[in-house]
Parts: sequence; C-alpha cells; structure tokens
Amino acid sequence: MTSLLSPARAAHTRRRTRRTPRWWRDVVGIACWASALIVIALWLSGRGAQLLAAGPADLFTSLGRITGLVAADLLLIQVILMARVPIIERSYGQDELARRHRLVGFASFNLLMLHVALILIGYTLRDHNDLLHETWSATTSYGGMLLAVAAAIALTAVVVTSVRVARRKLRYESWHLLHLYAYVGVGLSVPHEIWTGADFATSSLARVYWWSVYAMALVAVVVYRLGLPLWRSLRHGITVSSVVRESPDVVSVHLTGRGLHRLPAMAGQYFVFRFLDGAGWSRGNPYSLSATPSPRQLRVTAKEAGDSSRRLAWLRPGTKVLIEGPYGRLTGEHRVTSKVAMLACGIGITPLRSLLEGLDYAPGDAVLVYRAHAAEDLVFGAELDELAARRGIELHYVLGPRLRDRPSWLPQSAANWSDADALRSLVPGIEGYDVFVCGPDPWMDAVCAAALAAGLPTEQLHQERFSW
Repeated sequence: MTSLLSPARAAHTRRRTRRTPRWWRDVVGIACWASALIVIALWLSGRGAQLLAAGPADLFTSLGRITGLVAADLLLIQVILMARVPIIERSYGQDELARRHRLVGFASFNLLMLHVALILIGYTLRDHNDLLHETWSATTSYGGMLLAVAAAIALTAVVVTSVRVARRKLRYESWHLLHLYAYVGVGLSVPHEIWTGADFATSSLARVYWWSVYAMALVAVVVYRLGLPLWRSLRHGITVSSVVRESPDVVSVHLTGRGLHRLPAMAGQYFVFRFLDGAGWSRGNPYSLSATPSPRQLRVTAKEAGDSSRRLAWLRPGTKVLIEGPYGRLTGEHRVTSKVAMLACGIGITPLRSLLEGLDYAPGDAVLVYRAHAAEDLVFGAELDELAARRGIELHYVLGPRLRDRPSWLPQSAANWSDADALRSLVPGIEGYDVFVCGPDPWMDAVCAAALAAGLPTEQLHQERFSW
C-alpha cells in the first residue's frame, strides 16, 4: 500500500519539528506557586494572622478566609491549566496536565468545603447563634451567597464524577459534558467573592490581583478553547473524504482541507474532532493522527469503543469537521538518540505508525514491536510491511492472549521470559534507543517498567496516556 505521504514530504515535515524550551515548564510551575504565595501574602496584609489570636470567632473566620482564598486561586489555576494554552500544553502534555488538574481540583474542593465549615463556625460564635440558623441567615442575607451555593453544587458534581469509580461507569461524552460545569462554578462564585469578600472590600492590591487572575483565566478559555479552534476550523475547511475499515472494530477517517501544512501538527499528536453529521455533533472526541500530516490530508484511526467512535464508520464524504489542536507530546521533539524503538498494543499503534513515517532515522535504526491478541487484530499490516521495506524498519508482531500469572506486556506463550529479558531480545542494545510506548495503561506500565529495568535511561522513554 502506498504511503499517504511521499518521502519528500515526510522529510519536509521532519524539518519543521520544533523543540519546546525546557524552561517553559519551570516558568509555568513557578507561576503557579507564586500565585499561592501572593494570596497568602494578601491575607497576611489584611490582618489574617493577627485575627488568629483575637478570639475563637475571629480565629475560625480568618482560617475560613485563607482556605477560601487558596481554594479560589487553585480553582483558577485549574481553569488555566486545562485551557489548552500552548506554552502549558507543550511543556507538560495533556496526560500530565490532566493528572495535575485532578490533584489541584481535589485540593481546591477540599479547601472550599473547609472554608464553608470554618466561616459558618466563626459566624455562629460571633452571633451567638446555632449552626442551622446561622447557615440559613448567611445564605439568604449576604450578597451573592445563593449564587455561591449554586457554584458549590456545580463543583460538587464535577468532583463526584471525577472519582475513579464514577468515571468508570460514565461514557467519555457524559463525563466531558459534566466536567464543563466547572466553568459554571467558577462564574457563579465571582459575585460572592466581590460582594462579601473581605479582601475585595478592603484591599486595592487584592482587587487588582484577583481581577487580573480572573481576566487571565477568561482570556485563556475564550482564546484557546473557543477562538483558536474555531478560527482553525474555518481557515482550513476540513471535511471527510472517505472512511476505511481497517479491521472488524477499527476504522480510519480520511480528511481533506485547505493548507493543512500550516497547522502546527507533528506525527504522534492528536486532535479533538467534532463531526457535523447530526445529533451529538457538539461532543468532541480525541483521535490520534495515524499518518504524518500532509498539505491536503489528515488521517485518524479509532477503535469502535463508544457511541462516538462507532459513529465514525457511518460518516459520509463531505461531512464538515471542527477541530481543536493539535495536542500531545508523543512526538520526536525530545529525542536523544538517532535510533527509535516503538512498542504498541492494540489501537496504540495509531500514533506510533505516524511517528514511524514522520521521524528521521537511518535504515536499520528503527524497531517496531506490535502486541495483539491475534493476527486478525493487527491494524495497518500491509502499510507497516511497506513502510518497513521502504525505510528499513525491523518488525516484531507479538501475538497471543495476555499472560495471566503476573502483570506483563507479554503473551501467555512467553511466560518463561521475564519482561526485561524479552525486551532486550527484541531490541538489543535498547539503552541506545529512544523508546516510544502507546497502548492500554496496564500494558504501558509493564512495558515502561521492563524498559527501565533493561537499562533504558528515563529521558529516552516517551509515553502519553490517553485514558480519561
């Protein structure tokens, strides 16, 4: 099968690969910590520490203030982290950002609940009232409190559906829709902070800081979550050209558009796609590029695992497409060596096939280890054979049911091998390769552990998790 990209175009794409400055990551991390320190400094300047010794009522109220302020700051950091700001996304990658977003989110929510409890206890002691009556009085008497209650309910819905047990029972589309309530929670919380927040009322420095952070979060969302995707979608006019079934449960969607070479896309990245084919078009789904981008064509490949991915098989040529992206750090920009080894399992072959086509390496300097249950489950078999013959790639198809006796990346037929020894056998001298891994999370965990045990330096291991 001929490649979707000629060797000349592939070389051109490789020359466009850009390297993300490592100090970007440091800048983002320092900015996040600095924001928390500023909030604490503003609390201290507002007599926050002195009030701790002024009596029980002031003690609880002051502690409630600082927990609420830090909770609000962390909430805004969450919004900015997940706003797809290029400097942040390219520094961390969406999988790591999602993990940090989760940690920051739970910390923010816990502090928010603590803020509510401490403030109510402080007001109850101050007014010599019982807790129930004080809760009702605070909710109905203070400006913006009803909106704050609605914000807390929205954020609670987001947190509850983010717990792993709940996430496993939800479709990706439902989880993603519920997660948008975080924006509702942030918006509804603003009036309460402005109208009743002691810092807003007494400190001009605090007002400047909080308005600046809110404006930054708003601009990030409007520009990078809404404006840039819409502009790119309109500019490139992407439509479906054809749909090809690769296996009984895997399909590829071929897309055409104008000037696609102007998209800052690299082999191994993914886009969030919305196919305008009827009901459900508003739900975006992430799909990896399965071929190196060309000036007129993109290709994505997905396994039919949910409602949206099953719809791909029924897309008609000419269907218009909205895109967000490109996203992802599973690219060649952080390569250390001249050799590459790809380890894929199942549909994880998708970004690695793109990388094999788009990366620069000499014949004999690339290895692909492709794990599948059976030969009929292999995707891109003919393409991989053609690519291997043309570019000198060593192919290893590792087939069979999974090993049941221990966590492993190997099939049952290789039970007598250790994970690391098997990897050394397939990729001799693995410590001299950049290793790219993609597949189900447990399988990736086993591969990464085996690679490190086989002597691979950590900086030469490249992975990106796509589980939500």
